[in-house]
Parts: sequence; C-alpha cells; structure tokens
Amino acid sequence: MFYVKSKHLSEEIIKKSRFIGVITPCQDENAVLWQLRQLYAEHPNANHIAFAYRIKTANGIIYRFHDAGEPTGTAGKPILQHLEGKQLINVLAAVVRYFGGVKLGAGGLTRAYSNAAKQAIALAELLPYVELISVQLTIDYNQMQSLEYLLNKIDGQLITQAFAEQIHMQIQLPAQQLATLLQAYPAAKA
Repeated sequence: MFYVKSKHLSEEIIKKSRFIGVITPCQDENAVLWQLRQLYAEHPNANHIAFAYRIKTANGIIYRFHDAGEPTGTAGKPILQHLEGKQLINVLAAVVRYFGGVKLGAGGLTRAYSNAAKQAIALAELLPYVELISVQLTIDYNQMQSLEYLLNKIDGQLITQAFAEQIHMQIQLPAQQLATLLQAYPAAKA
C-alpha cells in the first residue's frame, strides 16, 4: 500500500470542457469532507466535482466514490479504480469539471475523468505506507539515552513523556519494529 504526502493538481481541456484532477492526503473521513468543502469553495462555478477516496481504518479500508451528477459510473468509479490500481490509501482524488458545451458521451466522460485522476496521481510522489502503533513504556532515567538511540534506529518517535521517579512515555513506531522494542524493554505495553 502507498500514500501521498502532498496535494497535486493536473489540468486538461477536452472538447472545450476543463478537467482539473486533484489528489490530496486525508487521514480520515473528516479530512475528506474538509478537503471537499475547500474544493467547492475554490470552484464555485464548476459544473461537477466527482471524487473517490480510500481510508485505512482499524476495521479495514473504507472507500467511497461520487459521480456528482454525471451519468452513473462515468466519473467516481473510474477515479476509484486508479486509487485501487495504485494501492493508494488515506487519499482523496477528485476531478473538477467546467462544462464547455460539447457533450462527450458516456465513454468520453469515463476516459476524461479517468485520465484527469491518472495525471494527478502521476504527479504525486507515492510513498510506501507503514503501519504505526503506540506503545506505553516506563523506564529509569539512566535508560533514556539507550532508548533514544533505539528509537532512532527503528524509526520510532517519542510522543509524550512524564517525569516522576521514572519516565512514563508514549512511543510511536512501525508495527514491524515492536518485537525489537519488546526485546530491549519487555515492560512495554502496546
């Protein structure tokens, strides 16, 4: 699975209609809704804003697509197929259409929306998705330096820490590195 780190836009004119492809990272459905509101605000005169998204949750991957008034299956689904084909998650892909007066037909619409999404995805840097987990850990002060070294080595990061007789902390690290952490600090709790 892959994700995109930043927003990218592509634009194409097909038979006088303007198609703007957009791909942007979204961690949850609230972020998707916020991004869609932004698109509607940026393009108040657009005739259609079709979209698709895929979000990884604790219950699996959720996905949705919307044709935005275009004939069923000609806009949202072709966009979603590119997200699935590239195994993208935590992402929203949208295509903004300004109608130019020439009808494209169902096949033409499908190709236009598909190409706009494909071009936006091609501009984005696709990064491998790494599942992160949070771990609670309590250590002695003299263990802090070795823990920081280990976290740096396994791409972990310190999220919170509280100082008392011992240091109580929350750590975030790649899930596949949990065994390494537990080997060094058996008292860690995921």
